[in-house]
Amino acid sequence: MAPTTAEAVRIVRSEQRYRWRNEWLDSRQSFPATGNFDLAANAHGLLMVHNEDIVEAGAGFDTHQHRNTEIITWVLEGTVVHQDSQGHSGLIHPGLAQRMSAGAGILHSERNGALRHERQDLHVVQMWIPPDEDGRRPSYQEADIRAELARNELVTVASGLARHRAETAITLGNRYAAFHAARLDPGHSVRLPEAPSGHVFLARGAVIVEGGGSDGELTLAAGDALRTTDAGARRITAVSPSEVLIWEMHATFA
Repeated sequence: MAPTTAEAVRIVRSEQRYRWRNEWLDSRQSFPATGNFDLAANAHGLLMVHNEDIVEAGAGFDTHQHRNTEIITWVLEGTVVHQDSQGHSGLIHPGLAQRMSAGAGILHSERNGALRHERQDLHVVQMWIPPDEDGRRPSYQEADIRAELARNELVTVASGLARHRAETAITLGNRYAAFHAARLDPGHSVRLPEAPSGHVFLARGAVIVEGGGSDGELTLAAGDALRTTDAGARRITAVSPSEVLIWEMHATFA
């Protein structure tokens, strides 16, 4: 990963991500997350896991435990079947955002909702940040935002920031972070939130980021990410139908 502008912007190309595979999972990780890694040491801002996974039909993650983690699940294709020890269960599909706060401890499972004979892969992005207070009661929220995403606008999906309390359906258990998304038709653009730390991931399509490169702009393709460490103003414009996932962070790991 090479800095593009005086260490204020770092671009991580799709092929530079860590990759982990087994017989049913192909995981491409913006931060190393499989195995014995120090997630906090490898984090950017507050973001410590950003996995893009392809899960085969009939497969998935059996029941396992999390503690003191805010987990956002974003489905690109297919359906996630979710169940947890707090009694929550459901189907997560594209346009339905999910947040699970592990708090003092929660058990859950996540599987591809398609049966094996249906041969429908699940394509999902999962992102983790820490809470701003450990030991809370586990909680769960989801919100269907398909109508908002159809407007070629930046949608605040989940947030703990004070300014979003009245307008965001999903609340993050960290008052220093917000997660945004946009689906953009070609030629449409959105302005990125200004924050000390930012993470932009292009889930699909192609975009131009103004204020991103040494010549004033750079291009992102599907799977590329942009990490920022300044509060500079930037705009993203779609070159082809695109889906952008954006983290706005006003704190970092100590």
